[in-house]
Amino acid sequence: METLQLFLSILLLLSTSSLAQNPKCSVRDQGSTLEVLHVYSPCSPFRPSAPSLSWEESILQMQQKDQARLQFLSSLVAGKSVVPVASGRQIVQSPTYILRAKIGTPPQTLLMAMDTSNDAAWVPCSGCVGCPSSTAFDSAKSTTYKNVACKSPQCSQVSNPTCGGGACLFNMTYGSSTFAANLSRDTFTLASDPIPNYTFGCIQKATGSSVPPQGLLGLGRGPLSLLSQTQSLYKSTFSYCLPSFKSPGFSGSLRLGPTAQPLRIKSTPLLRNPRRSSLYYVNLVAIRVGRRIVDIPPAALAFNPTTGSGTIFDSGTVFTRLVEPAYVAVRNEFRRRVGRNLTVTSLGGFDTCYSVPIVAPTMTFMFAGMNVTFPPDNLLIHSTAGSLTCLAMAAAPGDVNSVLNVIANMQQQNHRVLYDVPNSRLGVARERCT
Repeated sequence: METLQLFLSILLLLSTSSLAQNPKCSVRDQGSTLEVLHVYSPCSPFRPSAPSLSWEESILQMQQKDQARLQFLSSLVAGKSVVPVASGRQIVQSPTYILRAKIGTPPQTLLMAMDTSNDAAWVPCSGCVGCPSSTAFDSAKSTTYKNVACKSPQCSQVSNPTCGGGACLFNMTYGSSTFAANLSRDTFTLASDPIPNYTFGCIQKATGSSVPPQGLLGLGRGPLSLLSQTQSLYKSTFSYCLPSFKSPGFSGSLRLGPTAQPLRIKSTPLLRNPRRSSLYYVNLVAIRVGRRIVDIPPAALAFNPTTGSGTIFDSGTVFTRLVEPAYVAVRNEFRRRVGRNLTVTSLGGFDTCYSVPIVAPTMTFMFAGMNVTFPPDNLLIHSTAGSLTCLAMAAAPGDVNSVLNVIANMQQQNHRVLYDVPNSRLGVARERCT
């Protein structure tokens, strides 16, 4: 059974491989398709190099980061200008999936986190004060690098812009860190596609404990996102297949543009929240556990642009979160199907765990025009020794007044997820992402 077991086991092993040393880690980017790596892939430099956490500690750490991610997303829909302190650790310091991008002329290869709920791209630049990464972009070595002028329209699209010698500067706050960056332009090369004059943040100074070890590539729908800057090339269309934690190579793919996208794929309309147009909202109408449609209060699933409530797909959250009334109803039906006489335990935020083998039902998320059935592989996590099995979803954190249901990346694994913005639809189809 495909679970987190191998992922958590590998996480605890010594890592001696690197991109250069392991022949299996050769770059497989081609055309308009990029290889996507899990951050703990054997080919990822961010994989822990020594055993440090038990299985239980690893789960609790991922839960803590997910909690921070939910705080970040809740701050977006609430329209707050400053992200809560904890969220910086998730969105900046602990991305889940990363890809390779080449920046400048001649090209310099950097790893960037893939994030569907952010817009801008940024990278640590050479000479950055407080940036921990050993790999930074050296703008002085690129013949195509330019600073964006203060009077440029892009300068008004970043947070807290200022003017320094005619160049656009801006500050970002993520968690307990603050970043000072130059708004810049240079050639980005994604797989085989050069993108001239791509606008991004070149981080010059970072303070605090949430300093990013790599860059970030925003796949949202805002004005500085990849979609907006490459409309003529990629037609605001992309899809990804996220590798499962069991995949030996931990690699999936990000496919850019309408070419080679699945032709026959079930889809649901994308909804737009004018206050947070970057987020990918969809209409989740019901959830079925086994053969029974769960009785969920309609308000728990309803899309409301005013409050920001509704359901989004997000690449950065690990475990799916449902607002409490929806989660409690789903959890109770799951427990009933597994067996009422079995003892239920908990592990951190997971409140439905079993110390004996179980037969889990499938779970179907019913969207407008599309049903997605998740097998147990996408629903359960198992301890390394197999002694504990937990339902891998939880209630949205109550301490941030969350109104979002978040379809997270564990549930998306081994699915091709298509974002077709021109046709305002999101499609999902089963696919082995290896």
